[in-house]
Amino acid sequence: MKETVYITGASSINPLSLQEPDYKLYITDPAARRRMSRAVKMGVTAALQCLSGAGEMPGAIITATGLGCLSDTEKFLRNLIENKEELLNPTPFIQSTFNTVGSQIAMLTKNRAYNNTYVHRGISFENALLDGMMMLAGGEAENVLVGSYEELTATSFDIQSRLGFFRKGGKSGEGAQFFLLSAKEKSPCILRDLAFAFRPAPDELPEKTAAFLLKNKLLKTDIDMLISGDGGNEEEFTCYDKIEKNFPETPVVKYKHLTGDYQTVSSFALWLGVQIMGKADSPKRILIYNHFRNINHTFILLENSLHHTI
Repeated sequence: MKETVYITGASSINPLSLQEPDYKLYITDPAARRRMSRAVKMGVTAALQCLSGAGEMPGAIITATGLGCLSDTEKFLRNLIENKEELLNPTPFIQSTFNTVGSQIAMLTKNRAYNNTYVHRGISFENALLDGMMMLAGGEAENVLVGSYEELTATSFDIQSRLGFFRKGGKSGEGAQFFLLSAKEKSPCILRDLAFAFRPAPDELPEKTAAFLLKNKLLKTDIDMLISGDGGNEEEFTCYDKIEKNFPETPVVKYKHLTGDYQTVSSFALWLGVQIMGKADSPKRILIYNHFRNINHTFILLENSLHHTI
């Protein structure tokens, strides 16, 4: 894309935090706060934290989630069974929809701009990012709020464990990350490009990586840091190993052993990259690689604005 996309704000609520934020400071209406599930409060608060330093309202709100508001979904289904489909409280159903976080952000900030939610499993967040980048490139907005949220419940953990999601070394996780993208306001971190690959063979990954970098007029020697989604799951190791060995001289940063894995965990990797780019001795370029269950593979390229070449 021709338009330079700056990441001017970033926030995260993640398992590395010793405790969750005081939601009362951000969601001041106690009645509204009581109706919100933990996932909604995490997502809304992360978004408001991200917007706290912004001087103007975003021209779009774009959210992403893999599984949505699970606790409200579970509550509605449980009531459905226990009450034999009679006298049901509609609130859990209303709050369980995937776009709940995006709509709550809009209502709390009185924002009537474009509002969309992506629910594409392991590439939900990347699709939201792409939508935001396209809006900036097309001049439809000058800044866009993009983020994701995911929650882990005891029921969802049991179900996903039975399906084999966390076996052989993998860990489950949850979190919410939001970013403010801008085409006008400059910052140290540029979101230069992103790419997708669907079910590539492990041996194809070095070639796909090279093609992505060539598209951006770069070689693998131009990458100063690789943020890898390798979380210790033996079944997913081969692909990460292929990528990491393709950058033998490049420092590799891993994070899933701390955050756990979930459908939109690449948003944490992006948040981590933004934090690194904000340091005085930050690398020139960071490549983020992640895949979800060997199906959807994604690459995100970050660049320090001091070294921007195109």
